[in-house]
Amino acid sequence: MEIYLDNAATTRVCPEAAEAAMNAMVNDYGNPSSTHAKGRAAMKLVHNARKQVAAALGCESWELAFTSCGSESDNWALWSGAQYVSRKGGHVISSTVEHDAIRHALDELERRGYEVTRLTPGESGAVTPEQVRDALREDTIMVSLMLVNNETGAVTDIAAISRLLKKANPSALMHTDAVQGFLKVPFTAKSLGADLISISGHKIHAPKGIGALYIRKGVRLKPLIVGGAQEDGRRAGTENVPYICAFGEAARIGHEHAALYQEQMRTLREETAARLERENPGLITIGGGAPHILSISLPGYRSEVLMNFLEARGIYVSRSSACKRGARSHVLEAMGLDSRVIDGAIRIGLSRYTTAEELDEFCRAIYDARTTLSHS
Repeated sequence: MEIYLDNAATTRVCPEAAEAAMNAMVNDYGNPSSTHAKGRAAMKLVHNARKQVAAALGCESWELAFTSCGSESDNWALWSGAQYVSRKGGHVISSTVEHDAIRHALDELERRGYEVTRLTPGESGAVTPEQVRDALREDTIMVSLMLVNNETGAVTDIAAISRLLKKANPSALMHTDAVQGFLKVPFTAKSLGADLISISGHKIHAPKGIGALYIRKGVRLKPLIVGGAQEDGRRAGTENVPYICAFGEAARIGHEHAALYQEQMRTLREETAARLERENPGLITIGGGAPHILSISLPGYRSEVLMNFLEARGIYVSRSSACKRGARSHVLEAMGLDSRVIDGAIRIGLSRYTTAEELDEFCRAIYDARTTLSHS
């Protein structure tokens, strides 16, 4: 039996998204930039998918530009966004618990002469509006903070931060990496008030290799990739029509049933966390907030050993972000957790396909691991 509980890393493609991609591959396979019938048919698919994703995000379709992934969207937002408002200053605010796509983009901004303030969250794992308020300066031109932390599920109040930023400095840009939050926690582009929002397909049951950046009306970003005039001149390169179609279909389904899926995951998460704590003295639940991410730790047990034990039973989890390839979690370190807690941490990621029976088996496996494995 296979039990996949690493949905914060990636999700399996839903049948509807796979069918949409296959149709674009074998039927409407023209280049969207071609003016003949095949090209026009492909472009129609792109337009339709853009409307589907925009509807799920709560924005106008022309405010969305398709990218290859969330990381590209993050890089584009930070580098081009900072350049767009650089005449107003050179100070950027972010945090110590961002995804590596943001962390390394911030490093590059510093090499280009910008000054970056990285805020450290409290025990919850989320950055507070008060922290941002205290860090704001006259020359602050951008704030970039993750909506849902990909390791702990902590939710940052982006809407409140957007409001205080715009009040203090209307010309500054608000960016949020919403890759883990899209269709997992309730929000729209309008409710967040952000100027730039990064999302990705493979977290919502579309294939890997497709993402998007929301660019608020009036914000003009310099292209990160130059060449042709695709994406209304904002991103060059022939559109990945099959994956765009898959992204659209996955977004449509996720949006239509968002409330149901979110409540389903939240209930399973809460029940699982309560059972794990009840059956395993010393087990710690880390952070939390989003319905699909459960981060736990068994201090004294190595996470790699726990993961191997679980994998032997066909259960797949992770120890931190998949992008870190097993490296120690900078997120948990930034939260100031004890080293034994960090070294014993694993992350469980739920999806709409996760069942109570699968989590029951997972809980049994954790109990068996705790009672049979040696620990320090």
